[in-house]
Amino acid sequence: MSASCCGTTRRKALGAALAAGVFGGLAGDQLATQLAFAADTTYTGDVLVVLSLRGGFDGLSAVVPYGDPYYYRARPTIGVPRTRTIGNVGGFGLNPALRPLLPLWANRKLAAVHAVGQAAPNRSHFSAMEELERAAPGTSLRTGWLDRLLGVNGASSPFNGVSVGTAQPQRTLVGPSPDLGLMSVDGFQLTSDDGHRPISSTLNALYANAPAVLRTPAQQLTTAVDTTSRMATAGYAPANGAAYPGTPLGGALRDVARMIKGDVGLMTACVDTGDWDLHENLGLAVAGQRMYDRLHSLALALAAFAADLGADLNRVTLVTVSEFGRRVAENGSKGLDHGYGNAMLVLGGGVHGGRVYGRWPTLNPARLVAGDLAVTTDYRAVIGEILQKRCRVSAVGNVFPGVRASALGLVASR
Repeated sequence: MSASCCGTTRRKALGAALAAGVFGGLAGDQLATQLAFAADTTYTGDVLVVLSLRGGFDGLSAVVPYGDPYYYRARPTIGVPRTRTIGNVGGFGLNPALRPLLPLWANRKLAAVHAVGQAAPNRSHFSAMEELERAAPGTSLRTGWLDRLLGVNGASSPFNGVSVGTAQPQRTLVGPSPDLGLMSVDGFQLTSDDGHRPISSTLNALYANAPAVLRTPAQQLTTAVDTTSRMATAGYAPANGAAYPGTPLGGALRDVARMIKGDVGLMTACVDTGDWDLHENLGLAVAGQRMYDRLHSLALALAAFAADLGADLNRVTLVTVSEFGRRVAENGSKGLDHGYGNAMLVLGGGVHGGRVYGRWPTLNPARLVAGDLAVTTDYRAVIGEILQKRCRVSAVGNVFPGVRASALGLVASR
């Protein structure tokens, strides 16, 4: 067979596909390694959805420790009054902006874990996020932890691990396992170098008789394009009256729900939502204020996601992560600088919700870490419990080296 077709060489065609950010695990020397994971899977665990709150989420504004008197001393202006918190339990309450999530909290499908974070303080956005997504401090590993999860569970299709809302797969997916990055289901397509001619048929023709190390990723690519094309043609209407907000997060979660219900083979999905770096004018706990409005938008998207899934929520667990929390004390600009300890939200059918988990270290200045909330629970241990009980991972150390799953009782075993 000729090495070129329609003016595009084999190497150039596959290079165009990879450069488009389609597969994070199929480049360079990792191509051969990827084939080792290309076995049939009988995965029956939960779809794990990782929602990254980029910028440094303030868990103390979202899950308010109203029972700790030091909270109000540290935040005389921006502290959320106890009279405004909702879903109160054990000295904690949710920010009123999260009211769309209150039914899920009351029905025990939503929980929080407080005083969580990384093993060591890191207040740099870039390096803290890199460590969060690699999740293997003290080791030489350079893969992302979701890539390791996919490898453990025998991922063989790019649809097993998808990052939604970006054309470039997330760093959590960096490594040899196949994965897919897409801005949206409806907008996913590949075109040739001149921007006009589809390259799916070209790739199939060019790589039909190529070695498996090249043919396999090319076939996975064209299959992904075909799958999303069929989904786009079929259209999608959210179920159960779900109303997603018209935000990038709303659109991304809508597509994740669409893929879950479409049974495309999703094992894990990651989604980002940013703009949590509120150094100034964080605002009061009322509509029109910066933190309130961001939390409310987050809550609307999560509530719509849960409603849309309906019974399928029983096979899904969503967890929020952020590179670090914020400082306990408000600054002179009525905002919050980079901190350490944080809160995570966990949503799903298998969640033992309606409560706040974790060991609270108090906000007594003598118990803070350089002015920040101390971390009493490693975020990896929290996710490890979910992996072990909901995602069929028997050895959490294969995903998070040196880490044991928490014994919080956060989720039920499948």
